[in-house]
Amino acid sequence: MNKTNAMRILDARKISYTIHSYDNEDGLIHGTAVAEKIGLPSEVVFKTLVAHNGPQPYVYVIPVAEELDLKRAARAAGVKKIELLPLKELLKHTGYVRGGCSPVGMKKLYPTFIHSSAAELETIAVSAGRIGVQMELEPKLLAEAVSAVFTELIKE
Repeated sequence: MNKTNAMRILDARKISYTIHSYDNEDGLIHGTAVAEKIGLPSEVVFKTLVAHNGPQPYVYVIPVAEELDLKRAARAAGVKKIELLPLKELLKHTGYVRGGCSPVGMKKLYPTFIHSSAAELETIAVSAGRIGVQMELEPKLLAEAVSAVFTELIKE
């Protein structure tokens, strides 16, 4: 398998991870389908969302079955209001496409926030930067790799 930028960055930092590949020919690339395909509970598979406040993008990593609370997301970023980045702008800002957006290896290191539930887990899985590939690693090592903060981010 060709390494993604995210994998190369983790390799350079000597952060260990496990790769999970899945078939995406059926077009089912949403988070809960991915969790099922790789055989992990949806509580440990996290999706990467990008939001913005004007020109400033922010990265949010939350469990795949959950929904981002925009008020909590804005509070975490220290801004008044935030909205999800339009999909058509995702590639331009991150270098990634929907379904293959990894919190590691974006074009720039944006302020990143990981939902607090991750801190209580042994490992979590996030996109490895390509549709069909997930990487499982320790949440604190992921946080170190992207200078992330653990905080409450999901709707109750």
